[in-house]
Amino acid sequence: MRELAYLAVLLACVLGTLPLEFVLHAKVYRRWQRAVVAILPVAAVFLTWDYLATRAGWWHFDRSYLTGVFAGPLPLEELLFFLVIPVCGLLTFEAVRHLRPEWARGSVLAARRAPPSVSSPRATGDGS
Repeated sequence: MRELAYLAVLLACVLGTLPLEFVLHAKVYRRWQRAVVAILPVAAVFLTWDYLATRAGWWHFDRSYLTGVFAGPLPLEELLFFLVIPVCGLLTFEAVRHLRPEWARGSVLAARRAPPSVSSPRATGDGS
Protein backbone atom coordinates (compact mmCIF):
# COMPACT_ATOMS: atom_id res chain seq x y z
CA MET A 1 0.00 0.00 0.00
CA ARG A 2 2.92 2.33 0.62
CA GLU A 3 3.51 2.54 -3.13
CA LEU A 4 0.23 4.45 -3.45
CA ALA A 5 1.19 7.19 -0.96
CA TYR A 6 2.07 9.95 -3.45
CA LEU A 7 -0.99 9.14 -5.55
CA ALA A 8 -3.18 9.14 -2.42
CA VAL A 9 -1.97 12.61 -1.45
CA LEU A 10 -2.80 13.92 -4.91
CA LEU A 11 -6.22 12.28 -4.77
CA ALA A 12 -6.86 13.84 -1.35
CA CYS A 13 -5.98 17.25 -2.78
CA VAL A 14 -8.42 16.78 -5.65
CA LEU A 15 -11.21 15.49 -3.41
CA GLY A 16 -10.59 18.20 -0.84
CA THR A 17 -10.95 21.01 -3.37
CA LEU A 18 -13.61 19.46 -5.63
CA PRO A 19 -16.51 20.92 -3.63
CA LEU A 20 -15.17 24.40 -4.38
CA GLU A 21 -16.15 23.91 -8.01
CA PHE A 22 -19.73 22.92 -7.30
CA VAL A 23 -20.61 24.44 -3.94
CA LEU A 24 -18.74 27.75 -4.19
CA HIS A 25 -18.93 28.01 -8.00
CA ALA A 26 -15.20 28.39 -8.62
CA LYS A 27 -15.75 27.53 -12.32
CA VAL A 28 -12.26 26.17 -12.90
CA TYR A 29 -13.42 22.90 -14.46
CA ARG A 30 -16.12 24.70 -16.45
CA ARG A 31 -13.49 27.03 -17.91
CA TRP A 32 -10.85 24.36 -18.39
CA GLN A 33 -9.30 26.11 -21.39
CA ARG A 34 -8.27 29.02 -19.16
CA ALA A 35 -6.79 26.61 -16.64
CA VAL A 36 -4.78 24.85 -19.36
CA VAL A 37 -3.39 28.16 -20.63
CA ALA A 38 -2.40 29.11 -17.08
CA ILE A 39 -0.96 25.76 -16.03
CA LEU A 40 0.81 24.26 -19.05
CA PRO A 41 3.58 26.85 -19.55
CA VAL A 42 4.55 26.76 -15.87
CA ALA A 43 4.25 22.98 -15.72
CA ALA A 44 6.51 22.66 -18.78
CA VAL A 45 9.22 24.73 -17.10
CA PHE A 46 9.09 22.81 -13.84
CA LEU A 47 8.83 19.40 -15.50
CA THR A 48 11.90 20.27 -17.55
CA TRP A 49 13.65 21.33 -14.35
CA ASP A 50 12.62 18.07 -12.65
CA TYR A 51 13.74 16.05 -15.66
CA LEU A 52 17.15 17.71 -15.81
CA ALA A 53 17.71 17.53 -12.05
CA THR A 54 16.73 13.86 -11.97
CA ARG A 55 18.95 12.99 -14.94
CA ALA A 56 21.86 14.83 -13.33
CA GLY A 57 21.37 12.94 -10.09
CA TRP A 58 20.56 16.06 -8.05
CA TRP A 59 17.03 14.85 -7.37
CA HIS A 60 15.46 11.45 -6.95
CA PHE A 61 12.16 9.82 -6.07
CA ASP A 62 11.75 7.17 -3.41
CA ARG A 63 10.32 4.30 -5.43
CA SER A 64 8.75 2.73 -2.35
CA TYR A 65 6.10 5.51 -2.42
CA LEU A 66 5.42 5.33 -6.16
CA THR A 67 3.28 3.13 -8.39
CA GLY A 68 6.28 2.31 -10.57
CA VAL A 69 4.91 3.94 -13.73
CA PHE A 70 7.58 6.23 -15.19
CA ALA A 71 7.93 8.53 -18.18
CA GLY A 72 11.69 8.60 -18.55
CA PRO A 73 13.11 9.42 -15.12
CA LEU A 74 9.89 11.02 -13.87
CA PRO A 75 7.20 9.01 -12.11
CA LEU A 76 3.56 9.31 -13.08
CA GLU A 77 2.82 10.92 -9.72
CA GLU A 78 5.27 13.75 -10.40
CA LEU A 79 3.68 14.42 -13.78
CA LEU A 80 0.26 14.51 -12.12
CA PHE A 81 1.58 16.80 -9.37
CA PHE A 82 2.09 19.62 -11.87
CA LEU A 83 -1.52 19.30 -12.98
CA VAL A 84 -3.29 18.52 -9.70
CA ILE A 85 -1.68 21.08 -7.41
CA PRO A 86 -2.14 24.07 -9.74
CA VAL A 87 -5.78 23.08 -10.34
CA CYS A 88 -6.32 22.88 -6.57
CA GLY A 89 -4.71 26.30 -6.20
CA LEU A 90 -6.91 27.78 -8.92
CA LEU A 91 -10.00 26.25 -7.32
CA THR A 92 -9.09 27.77 -3.97
CA PHE A 93 -8.34 31.17 -5.47
CA GLU A 94 -11.54 31.28 -7.51
CA ALA A 95 -13.65 30.13 -4.56
CA VAL A 96 -12.24 32.89 -2.35
CA ARG A 97 -12.73 35.38 -5.17
CA HIS A 98 -16.33 34.26 -5.51
CA LEU A 99 -16.94 34.60 -1.77
CA ARG A 100 -15.09 37.90 -1.38
CA PRO A 101 -15.08 39.71 -4.74
CA GLU A 102 -13.61 42.84 -3.14
CA TRP A 103 -10.42 40.88 -2.46
CA ALA A 104 -10.05 40.15 -6.15
CA ARG A 105 -10.37 43.84 -7.00
CA GLY A 106 -7.79 44.84 -4.41
CA SER A 107 -10.25 47.05 -2.57
CA VAL A 108 -9.31 45.50 0.77
CA LEU A 109 -5.82 46.94 0.46
CA ALA A 110 -7.18 50.23 -0.77
CA ALA A 111 -9.60 50.34 2.15
CA ARG A 112 -6.73 49.85 4.60
CA ARG A 113 -4.91 52.87 3.18
CA ALA A 114 -7.95 55.13 2.84
CA PRO A 115 -9.25 57.12 5.78
CA PRO A 116 -12.51 55.84 7.26
CA SER A 117 -15.62 57.18 5.57
CA VAL A 118 -17.42 57.77 8.86
CA SER A 119 -15.55 60.07 11.18
CA SER A 120 -15.43 59.37 14.87
CA PRO A 121 -17.23 61.75 17.24
CA ARG A 122 -14.99 64.58 18.24
CA ALA A 123 -15.17 67.00 21.08
CA THR A 124 -16.64 70.25 19.82
CA GLY A 125 -15.45 72.38 22.69
CA ASP A 126 -18.94 73.68 23.34
CA GLY A 127 -19.62 71.40 26.28
CA SER A 128 -21.98 69.09 24.46
